[in-house]
Amino acid sequence: MSWLGRGVLMAGLAMIPWAFVLAYTLPSTTRAAHWSTAWAGLDSLEVIGLVTSGVALIRRYSWLCLPAAVTATLLITDAWFDVTTSAPGSAATVAIAMAVFPELPAAGLCLWLAVP
Repeated sequence: MSWLGRGVLMAGLAMIPWAFVLAYTLPSTTRAAHWSTAWAGLDSLEVIGLVTSGVALIRRYSWLCLPAAVTATLLITDAWFDVTTSAPGSAATVAIAMAVFPELPAAGLCLWLAVP
């Protein structure tokens, strides 16, 4: 399986130049179709992750780390995109407030649950 680990590592390293290409070539603004569907879908996945993690914790399932790690990732992603895509002013204030509480603390709790 070390070949698989090396392959995943190489894939990650190969994405570094791509991140720079995106950072320098994407437009600073855009209009997105299905914007509300994307956000509702992300929040729905967070609901599923939190519920699954809660049930796994209550029932002491050994696989709790899996939904907890995924949910932490979703919550951090949500906070990142809320803050970086919000309009200046009150929208940015609300996005930062939502990131600071509850999204990032919930992500921290999920990360704590994910580490056995």
